[in-house]
Amino acid sequence: MSNELLEALNILEQEKNISKETLLEAIENSLVTACKNHFGKSDNVKVEIDPETCAFSCYQEKTVVDAVEDPVEEISLADAHKVNGNYQLGDIVRVEVKSKEFGRIATQNAKNVILQKIREEERKVIFDEYNSKEKDVVTGVVQRYIGKNVSINLGKADALLTESEQIKGEVFKPTERIKVYILEVKSTSKGPKILVSRTHPELVKRLFESEVTEVKEGIVEIKAISREAGSRTKIAVWSNDPNVDPVGACVGMNGARVNAIVNELRGEKIDIITWDENPAILIQNALSPAKVISVIADADEKSAKVVVPDYQLSLAIGKEGQNARLAARLTGFKIDIKSETQARESGDFMDYENDYEEDDYDDDYDYSDDELAENERLADTEQADVQAEAFYTGADENEAAGTENDAVALEADASDIDETDDVADSGDEQ
Repeated sequence: MSNELLEALNILEQEKNISKETLLEAIENSLVTACKNHFGKSDNVKVEIDPETCAFSCYQEKTVVDAVEDPVEEISLADAHKVNGNYQLGDIVRVEVKSKEFGRIATQNAKNVILQKIREEERKVIFDEYNSKEKDVVTGVVQRYIGKNVSINLGKADALLTESEQIKGEVFKPTERIKVYILEVKSTSKGPKILVSRTHPELVKRLFESEVTEVKEGIVEIKAISREAGSRTKIAVWSNDPNVDPVGACVGMNGARVNAIVNELRGEKIDIITWDENPAILIQNALSPAKVISVIADADEKSAKVVVPDYQLSLAIGKEGQNARLAARLTGFKIDIKSETQARESGDFMDYENDYEEDDYDDDYDYSDDELAENERLADTEQADVQAEAFYTGADENEAAGTENDAVALEADASDIDETDDVADSGDEQ
């Protein structure tokens, strides 16, 4: 009997992951319960079980008295001498209890106590296992729809994917394998109740940790994440190793890593940007793929004014404001986006290209003697060039004026010759 019990306990320990000590404790309690049902009370019942061989003994402790008033608690001196002749009045005698003497009801109750203990321990083991996986991602198999909720088998327990935690438009088929994020594990009388999600932002983070080795090892950190499930997600990453590109590590060769996550999320777009401690640069990166002209961030007010080219305004805001909304969640700043034209009209933007018409030299800069001498030489050279240019310009103008005067003189001489010829012709005619 003890060998069969030992074998049964070993099987239960392997299959149910319930320790042998716990099962032996359950058997001990069941025997005590059976004694109580058999004798009416079990205060003086003791059970001893050898954990190595599973050999057990059940006995009652009775006090030796002259006249027995309670046969369950007391034993006469004559009966005590039958067990051992050395017993005296007031001694405690151990009287063995044969389990075969138990009635059918007592035996059934003992069996129920053992089964109840096994069920409780099994639930406790499952609860502890999945409670340790809370806030983590697990793979489950879709079983069936319960109304608008989905029952998912996680292996040793079933989880519930409620309607509010499902991605809008996502449809599941029975036996389909999906990844879910464990939101909460509750202990109930019917076993652990596990709530899972497909919309939680941490789901994307955990998927990157499982897919990207650098993220799992802590070389690349995911600093912030914002998500609109089923549509788009933005994550900001940072590398603790200057030789590792955080964005490139998350994207993978030919986009292999990020595409695996996109496929798991059924086509959800993922924007990966570089984290920066400077809020202005972070906001500029967060508004990607839109181009930004300027960002004025107020760290105290947690607000920022952003100016983008006119043709980039719709891209920066995104469809129904999604891009700006996700960027605001990612950075924690309230972002006001304006086009360049709008910013100029409202006076929030200035053209700094025309503001710098002063000397290129810095007045606060302390020049050395050599630098001052070189500056004077350059200034003299520049002045000489200007004078030479003016001289040549004047010479050219004078030459042009002389040429013009010569032409006028030649024209006057020609006119005089013509007039003389006319007078000579007139004299001949006369």
